[in-house]
Amino acid sequence: MQPLLTGRPLRMAVLDYGLFQVHANGRIIGICGYLIQTDDGENVLIDTGFPAKYAEDAAAATAEDELGGFGRVLSLMPENLAPAQLARLGLGAEDITLMIQSHTHIDHVGFLHGFPAAPIVIAAAELALPRPLYWSGKQVMDWPDRRYIEVENDAPMGPGFDIYLVPGHAPGQLAFLIELPETGPVLLTSDAISRPAEIDERFAGSWDESAAMASGARLMQIAEARKAMVIYGHCPEQWRGLRKAPAWYS
Repeated sequence: MQPLLTGRPLRMAVLDYGLFQVHANGRIIGICGYLIQTDDGENVLIDTGFPAKYAEDAAAATAEDELGGFGRVLSLMPENLAPAQLARLGLGAEDITLMIQSHTHIDHVGFLHGFPAAPIVIAAAELALPRPLYWSGKQVMDWPDRRYIEVENDAPMGPGFDIYLVPGHAPGQLAFLIELPETGPVLLTSDAISRPAEIDERFAGSWDESAAMASGARLMQIAEARKAMVIYGHCPEQWRGLRKAPAWYS
């Protein structure tokens, strides 16, 4: 795959898509996405949170999707939806140069259809599915009619921006390493490692636990080699301390 970006990462915003409580152990997790701006004026959006119906009536949406057996939405207001989070940064749908889908679970694909001008970067293994994964047995979304750029291996998105294919949590799970001017290297594990404790738990409950362990170990090796700041997919302790949009990491 040829690099898709011409500029280097200039700054990154963490998008706050709300809070969710997992029933199994009661942990409260943040739902996050990222907006990365390059020094060539490009805007890259990684993931888009829950569908809008969860901000309208979380209880009804949870019942419709049969999500209640796993957990519940604790806090998801209209300001936590992807368009509102981007508006905090002064951006609209027309400003998004490129979308990247880390994988296709319900808390990551809510606005998959919402940025019609932007190509979507996604793992070939995810796009090969008849529909996005969404939620256990509830594949209710169709693939939008877009230009898709399929990831089959690790690849550079552009200077200072690498993408890693790290299956395990999902068939086509992706993770990202960006080089910021002041912060330095930042590894975004997405759900390849949701939180550090998942490593000790041997990624129990993953789509493929063996693959998840191998991917997790590889990402931690990359982080150590690059001396990268690691942002996990859903770490309760880390989430509280992360700067959220409209703040930036530069």
